[in-house]
Amino acid sequence: MKVLVTGSNGMLGQDLCPVLEDEGYEVVETTRKSMDITDKDKVENIILAHNPELIIHTAAYTDVEKAEVEREEAHLVNVTGTRNIVQVCKKQNIPLVYISSDFVFDGEKDTPYKPEDRPHPVNYYGQTKLDGEESVKGLSKYYIIRTSWLYGHHGSNFVTKLLLKNPDEEIKIVDDQIGSPTWTVDLATGIVNIIGSEKYGIYHVCNSGAVSRFEFAEEIFAVFDIKANIVPCKTSDLQSNVKRPKYSVLDNHGRYRNWEIAFRDFATLADF
Repeated sequence: MKVLVTGSNGMLGQDLCPVLEDEGYEVVETTRKSMDITDKDKVENIILAHNPELIIHTAAYTDVEKAEVEREEAHLVNVTGTRNIVQVCKKQNIPLVYISSDFVFDGEKDTPYKPEDRPHPVNYYGQTKLDGEESVKGLSKYYIIRTSWLYGHHGSNFVTKLLLKNPDEEIKIVDDQIGSPTWTVDLATGIVNIIGSEKYGIYHVCNSGAVSRFEFAEEIFAVFDIKANIVPCKTSDLQSNVKRPKYSVLDNHGRYRNWEIAFRDFATLADF
C-alpha cells in the first residue's frame, strides 16, 4: 500500500516513516517545502501525482503558547491545511489518518478521557485541533488518533527543552497538570497497528499511566543521572495567558505500555 505522510520531517514523522517502511508500506514523504498544506492547489496536485491509497496527516502547528497570539497562522495550518487535505481525500475517496491531541478536552474530569467523550478545548491550539477533527469527520473513511504529551529524539519537546537547561539554576515545573507522556516511536507503532487491523473511527494512542509535569521532570533527570534544581509550582504561578487542561489523561483501553518503561527505552537511544 502506498501511504503519503504530511510533515514527514517533524518529530512524529521522522519516526513514523521508518516504521511504515518496516511494515512493507510504500511511503511518500512530504514536508512544508515539498507540499505546503496551506496551498490548496499544491496539495491537490501533489496528492493526485502520487495517487496514495492512504494519507497520514501529521503536519501541524504545535506551539501552544504562540498559538494564542499567532492565531491566524495556527488556524491556517491546523484548520485550513487540514481542510485542503480533506477535500482531496473526499474527491478521490482516500482514507485519512488525522493526528489530534489531548488538548481537545478541558481537563475537568478526574478519570481518563474516552474517545466518545465530548471535547471542550480551553485554549486556541486545542480549538484548532478540534476544528480539524470536525473537518475530517466529513469523510466516510477516517481515523482520528488523539495522543498526549508527545516527545521524541527529533525536534523540540518537553524532554529536550529540560535537558538543555542549566541544572544548577532553579527550574520551576508545574505539579498540577496531569497527563500521559508518550514516545513518538510508540505512537508510530500504534498508528501502523490501527491502520492495519482496526475499523475507521476515533482512537486514543498514548503510553499508559498518569503523571504530573513535575513528576515527569523528576524522572527525566533521574534517568539521565542529572542532579537538577527543580521545584514544584502551580500553573497560576507562571506568567502565561494560556489556559491548559489540568487533567488530560486519555483512555487507551490498556493497549499501550507504561510511560516509564517507554521513557527508559527512549533514553537508552538518546544521543543528546
